[in-house]
Amino acid sequence: MSQTPADNVDAKLKAAEDHLRGVMLALPETTEEFPWGHRTAKVKGKMFVILALDNDGLGVTTKLPESHEAALTLPFTEPTGYGLGKSGWVSSRFKPGSEVPIGLLSQWIHESFRAVAPQKVLKALLAAAAAGGGKAPAGAAKPVAGVRRGAAMKRAPDGKKPAAGKSAAGKKSVAKQAPARKGPAVRAGAKTKTSTAKRGAAVAPRSKRR
Repeated sequence: MSQTPADNVDAKLKAAEDHLRGVMLALPETTEEFPWGHRTAKVKGKMFVILALDNDGLGVTTKLPESHEAALTLPFTEPTGYGLGKSGWVSSRFKPGSEVPIGLLSQWIHESFRAVAPQKVLKALLAAAAAGGGKAPAGAAKPVAGVRRGAAMKRAPDGKKPAAGKSAAGKKSVAKQAPARKGPAVRAGAKTKTSTAKRGAAVAPRSKRR
């Protein structure tokens, strides 16, 4: 398919092609060429991406040795023609107005690059990723802590952090002490009445003797 003049190219598809072009050219040792009138990316002379944008839509072709089976289950993909599909090449096609899954296609571009790039280039790519902090940051769990802090701030509008379980513990201790204080007072009263009665009984016989 030859590339037609970009007079009626869909704006969404043009923006998607520009983004994907940036992804492929950011990879090391990559060059851009235009065989058959299409935009292609090569690493050390080996092609790993074809971008074909025209008035009929956008085509993205990549080599997917790892995920080609899953990729072919999607409605916008098909095995690449000319026998390339047997080697893991997958072609995606998007009509004007379609939503282009930029993130997924970017992953496929990286997979295709790894499939054809020489080992030296791949080692350089891994080294660059490590130097640029390719691993997940150590503070990935900070948002969760922030949510907890927000909850604590709601409980304490004055900005002071309440001690964990302090108020609850205080209520429990008061509840336990209240009945303990009432109990001895009642018992003491009972003993007083009993002793008074006994004293009265002891005095009565003395009055009779007189």
